[in-house]
Amino acid sequence: MWKTILRRLLIMIPQLIILSLLVFLLAKMMPGDPFSGSINPNTDPKQIEALKRAAGLYDPWYVQYFRWVGNLFHGDLGTSYIQHVPVTSLIADRANNTFWLSLLTTILTYSIAIPLGITSGRHQDEWQDTSVRIFNYITLATPGFVFYILGLWLFGFTLGWFPISGSVSASASGFWGILGSRIYHMILPAILYALITTTGTVQYLRTGIVDNKVEDYVRTARSKGVPENVVFNKHILRNSLLPIAAFLGNTITGLLSGSMIIESVFSYPGMGKLFLDSIGQRDYTTLTALILIFGILTLIGNLLSDIIMSIIDPRIRIQ
Repeated sequence: MWKTILRRLLIMIPQLIILSLLVFLLAKMMPGDPFSGSINPNTDPKQIEALKRAAGLYDPWYVQYFRWVGNLFHGDLGTSYIQHVPVTSLIADRANNTFWLSLLTTILTYSIAIPLGITSGRHQDEWQDTSVRIFNYITLATPGFVFYILGLWLFGFTLGWFPISGSVSASASGFWGILGSRIYHMILPAILYALITTTGTVQYLRTGIVDNKVEDYVRTARSKGVPENVVFNKHILRNSLLPIAAFLGNTITGLLSGSMIIESVFSYPGMGKLFLDSIGQRDYTTLTALILIFGILTLIGNLLSDIIMSIIDPRIRIQ
């Protein structure tokens, strides 16, 4: 186990170096700059050139890269060119919103997907299975942004059951008032996001149950007179959950990545919306920091998935 973790960590070092280099170079290759168009159009071009020079944008790319990496090691992600605040505090505020939204979404996703997958697989080719498969086809075929907009229009604008933007009401005060307002703002996007993301989990679980029901060890258990519930829970379901566990690590780290689509539709101030805003505003410092964080989270997610799978299924451990 520890050899596996150590080996994965060593492999991550060159991956992080390559990732940081690619992120930096791609951001620098984007057209335009963070100053042109972001200040008064009547500003003297010489003043804009002075701002670029003061920001070090005319230094050689490798000088800018090593300066950027050096600042990273000191916890300095730079200052947002647009909002003029430290990128660290800007991301921290958005990460808090995204974390709670994604945590609620993840809980709802597995609460919906696992019972549906078990029902579909256990009642193969019966009406329960047909109903779940129809639901799966609909959620798979419906584009996410269309589903979110319809939900926003129906439950937000038409019925007025839920707020249509933001993360906390301006009128909320006190700990419980702010907490209640935050949960209230998350309910609709979390439910819509969860419904549209259950497809993979339901399908993997159903397929696993259907395949494991005909395995030799299941036939052997039944021939020995083992009760059907024990056969299903201990043998069929346990092995069918392995593919779901394989994605658990990426799901955990994905809590801070957010969803660009759902956050944009609901104007929810999270990491995904911040990422899109940074692209549109050419906010290089925020953009490079976000891409680097997303890449690191992906690598950590893969590591966690390997560790979780090694714990659940010792056969795949790397010796």
